[in-house]
Amino acid sequence: MTTHLPTVLIVDDEADIRDVLALSLGDAGYGVRTAADGLEALDICQQGEIRIVVTDIRMPRMDGLGLLEAVKRLDPDIEVIVVTAFGDVETAIQALRGDASDFITKPIHHEALHLALRRAVARLATRRQLADQNAFLKRENARSLAELERTFSFQRNLIESSMDGILGCGGDGTVQLCNPSLLRLLGYPREAAIGRLRLDDLIAAEARDGFHAALDGGQYGGNGRLFRYETRLVSGGGTVIPVQVSAFRLTDPQREPGLVCLVHDLRQVRQLEHEVAEQARILHQDKMMSLGRLAASVVHEINNPLAGILNYARLMHKVIDRGDLGAAQQEKFRQYLEMVESESARCSRIVSSLLAFSRKSPPSFASVEVAGLIESCLELTGHRLKLADVQVALQVDSGLPPVRGDINQLKQCLINLIFNALDAMAGGGRLTIGARNAGDRRIEIAVTDTGAGIAPEHREHLFEPFFTTKQEGNGTGLGLSTVYGIMRHHGGAVRFESQVGRGTTFILELPMAED
Repeated sequence: MTTHLPTVLIVDDEADIRDVLALSLGDAGYGVRTAADGLEALDICQQGEIRIVVTDIRMPRMDGLGLLEAVKRLDPDIEVIVVTAFGDVETAIQALRGDASDFITKPIHHEALHLALRRAVARLATRRQLADQNAFLKRENARSLAELERTFSFQRNLIESSMDGILGCGGDGTVQLCNPSLLRLLGYPREAAIGRLRLDDLIAAEARDGFHAALDGGQYGGNGRLFRYETRLVSGGGTVIPVQVSAFRLTDPQREPGLVCLVHDLRQVRQLEHEVAEQARILHQDKMMSLGRLAASVVHEINNPLAGILNYARLMHKVIDRGDLGAAQQEKFRQYLEMVESESARCSRIVSSLLAFSRKSPPSFASVEVAGLIESCLELTGHRLKLADVQVALQVDSGLPPVRGDINQLKQCLINLIFNALDAMAGGGRLTIGARNAGDRRIEIAVTDTGAGIAPEHREHLFEPFFTTKQEGNGTGLGLSTVYGIMRHHGGAVRFESQVGRGTTFILELPMAED
């Protein structure tokens, strides 16, 4: 028998991605609709045809999280699969907590997409069965015992096929029901669990008191109820498993008391949280590598003004020792002091920029002036550029509005691109840094070198972590992948243009700050 596949709505602001996914899903037998952003997608969902939505996170007008919330308000039974990219893992966790049914990562692998869709189809089928069964119970409540027995059998089938774990305990806590999903999660055979284990045997020892206090405390859904309470279970092999539990006590005086628990495995969410932390560690590691390359340059950069300050101080000291401090000498002293003040301020700016860049702190998004950002990066890398015999040209449009971002992460991106340009121009050359208003509330910052260019066979791997064309010991391959991740996290993008033997341009695209 041929299974009718539901209609899938693909939401992405990139037309190429929509077309490729639509062709793939259409060939697999799905009905397909497409939308370029969240608002267009919501209009389509209101027509009632869509059962599954596959949406990108970053989109204009309404992003993926906004669409998820709006779709769930419209129809909680619509399955929403979010598409994440490098740097968006934390957003994926928010989506899962917001009742997204699944997530896949960019670049989208068709196997992962079809697996997520099969899961969504299975959940839709189960939900339809549950809805049909509830309607059936209402209509058939007065039927005979035989029909009630068939109903009971059907309910058990639903419990057995549930993707989440279902646990039923008697009044004394003894396990009386444990569906296959929970048995697989805990690693117990059915005969070792039913009637043999107690609820407390399944809860990690350090979490038991908290679980019972929460169940009876009324903070998580009412007295004798829990709603999405996070705790830890322990498997038959002793492995501690993070889970989310919804539970309620059975207190009907006409029936035996007990407890029913719905258990959702949180290991995937915890893995995503770990990846977020790991990403932060990699970002800081890349920053520290850049800092190491900057340190020697900054030492030389501040050495010259410090030498000037010292010389002027000694000169003034000699004049004072001679006792000859006439009007002419006072004027010279004024000039010397102005020079000392100017050079001291220059040293202070360089050191302050270096300290701000090196500081490990959580991202803080604010308005960032583009010209000031470029000036700060050139101040940190200026000595390296001079030593490498690289001439610098600026082509920054006047009156550019600020961009929205974390200034230290944006410095990290720009300094990485400047260092890459330096490496590409081993014998000297010309570095051009430009900035312009690209329209559609976007600002572009371009870094152009006159180096060797990028070989065609390397271009598709350029933003992959740990990919490098440099000799061993001269690079880890984290720089450009870090730039890519930071740009995605900022709602921007990075692209490049290159000609072998003539040079390369990297372009950072960033959203303007809100008014």
